Amino acid sequence: MGEKNLEQRLLALSPDNPIGGVGGVLAGSALRGTSLQNTSDALAGVARKVGLHGFKKSVCAIGAFDGVHIGHRALIARAHEEALARGDELVVVTFSPDPSAVLCPGHPQKMLLSDEGRLDALRSVEGVDRVIVLDFTSELAALSYERFVRETLGELMDLDVIVVGADFRLGAGGAGTVDALSELGRIDGFDVIGMDLLDEGGSPVTATRIRGLLGEGRVEAAAGLLGRCHFVTGEVVRGRGEGTGFGFPTANVRVPESLCLPAEGVYAGYAVCDGTAWPAAVNVGKPRSFSPGEKGASFLEATLLGFAGDLYGSDLSVVFVRWLREPRSFSSVDELERVVLGNVSWVRATLGERGVDLGGEARA
Repeated sequence: MGEKNLEQRLLALSPDNPIGGVGGVLAGSALRGTSLQNTSDALAGVARKVGLHGFKKSVCAIGAFDGVHIGHRALIARAHEEALARGDELVVVTFSPDPSAVLCPGHPQKMLLSDEGRLDALRSVEGVDRVIVLDFTSELAALSYERFVRETLGELMDLDVIVVGADFRLGAGGAGTVDALSELGRIDGFDVIGMDLLDEGGSPVTATRIRGLLGEGRVEAAAGLLGRCHFVTGEVVRGRGEGTGFGFPTANVRVPESLCLPAEGVYAGYAVCDGTAWPAAVNVGKPRSFSPGEKGASFLEATLLGFAGDLYGSDLSVVFVRWLREPRSFSSVDELERVVLGNVSWVRATLGERGVDLGGEARA
């Protein structure tokens, strides 16, 4: 769902302008690009560092590609154009774990996608022939950019062109700038394209910018830069059980600490399991009325509409479509119930009350 007006279309959603309404967002479209429609083994068709050479020369796009946002897709599209013009294969090279986990172990960045989600997203980009995942270790970080290109990449491809962002830096001490790589290419016989960062709204599109928007609860603006709605995946665990008392099944999701949750608050979205997306009211952060003093605690609870069954122990992906309200404390259970039911009513009227089969029709 990479439309340029995605943010505006999400913000326009309401009971009077629901999902699937005239001129509105389609439910399937709201989930497209999240990688949730194709959850096959993320490493199928993905090469790790195993010395694979093709019969063609290679255009190589290199990056961490966290989130695989619209800026990353623009860079890969530019690499695809170059590969077509030269008759080369297009290879995307990325790293696991994210370099920040090794370079800044005390303060690693929160990830917009898990490794599996990132690989699925990269594989889905048009024109990509191979995705190569390099294990990012302290030894790899200490390599000079010359050795990285000549030895690491040289084992994996017959390099024709490197495509990176204009601010990209590679190798020990970040010495492998676009200029330095270009000089190496002049010696070794490959070209380098340093692409300016995609600009949106007067600022470059970066994973850091998107994390900042999520930290403010602006999931619609984040979706506009991601080209899709943000989602996280975790395991359903036993919870407090208050939501079931209101007549709706709730899923308490244990999200890995490495993933980027949006700001505390209540959101409208979807909970996706086994190929079906269930409309959901989603709470991020411990509910203040039941967990006083626990502001900032990692917690995710989804109230599912139309679902019946047992999700305990299952992996559940939670998609954030719209911000609804800030977290708050309630003076009574009756007040809490009125507000929660109001949130659920908004979700029902706007996103629907039946599961959406990601391979076909809505489910009763």
